[in-house]
Amino acid sequence: MAIKPIQLKNIKRLLIRSTNWIGDAVMTTPAVRAIRKNFPDAEISILAKPWVAPVFENSPYVDHVLIYDDADRHMGVAGKLRLASELRGYRFDAAILLQNAIEAALIAFFSGIPCRIGYNTDARGFLLTHSVPCTPQIKKMHQTGYYLGILQGTGLKADGLGLDLVVDKKYQKRAAEILEEHGISKTDRLAGINPSATFGPAKQWFPERYAALSDKIHEVFGARILLFGGPGDRDLGIRISQNMRNPNIDLCGKTSLEEAIALINMCNLFITNDSGLMHVAAALDIPLIAIFGSTNPFTTGPKGSNSKIVRVPIECSPCLKPKCPKGHLKCMNRIDVDMVFDVVKEIL
Repeated sequence: MAIKPIQLKNIKRLLIRSTNWIGDAVMTTPAVRAIRKNFPDAEISILAKPWVAPVFENSPYVDHVLIYDDADRHMGVAGKLRLASELRGYRFDAAILLQNAIEAALIAFFSGIPCRIGYNTDARGFLLTHSVPCTPQIKKMHQTGYYLGILQGTGLKADGLGLDLVVDKKYQKRAAEILEEHGISKTDRLAGINPSATFGPAKQWFPERYAALSDKIHEVFGARILLFGGPGDRDLGIRISQNMRNPNIDLCGKTSLEEAIALINMCNLFITNDSGLMHVAAALDIPLIAIFGSTNPFTTGPKGSNSKIVRVPIECSPCLKPKCPKGHLKCMNRIDVDMVFDVVKEIL
């Protein structure tokens, strides 16, 4: 069945449902920009989880960021109904669901939004007025193109694959203060290290190798080492710090996402696993080295022009498993410190 064309002129208030992870949210920014280009006069709001909201707070393509707080106000069935009631008050004409779950479609349906656009994933096609088939070919695309496919499937136009991320001046100032507090001057060369990754340990290179690599970068290039990570990465930061011969600044669990984004923007080099902060650095066009093992760089690799991928292809990679099914992370084990340092030398 052909998808009904969207009557652009009739849409004055538009809701975008964001994805739920930082990296995915960054990869939706080309779609968000394209939505604005297709609806230049509409009032556009984006519904996002609290930890994702900073990706869009300074976006020139979004008028309002609405918070979906499913840990408190919007928790459980009652909370979802409360959220739907709140959204109903905005009287949205249309919703574009970048998030793929049936929950996103249910909330849009109970919000009374008359035009509901998204992929027909998670058996939710009957809840959508414009249900876009998610074909096997679409699933093989890079995620930036995957999200744009929702628009293109309904006759809307794309606007390129470039990522968008704007650093708030307030957090630029705060990042400079954090560096000053740790004795780092404006002339110091900075190398950011992000040893963490969500979705399980299969995506993570070994902490001891990150420590050895960081020591080499400091000793050869004089770069100050910044360790990045979330609240759950404090032990990982301590482990790497204790394995290093040289001083470093362990920021794991000690910054907000806004502060981390601003600090990454000040780095001369960023080395990371496949992670949300990898996509942040790519969007900011920071010289980036991404270490890949279990995941697929062709669908979720960094899209920055200064990005390089270090990977050793083996027969079972990418397996896309959270934990190595063979128990020994052979794909990561074959990536040694010198292999990554050779790429560092190309950049620095």
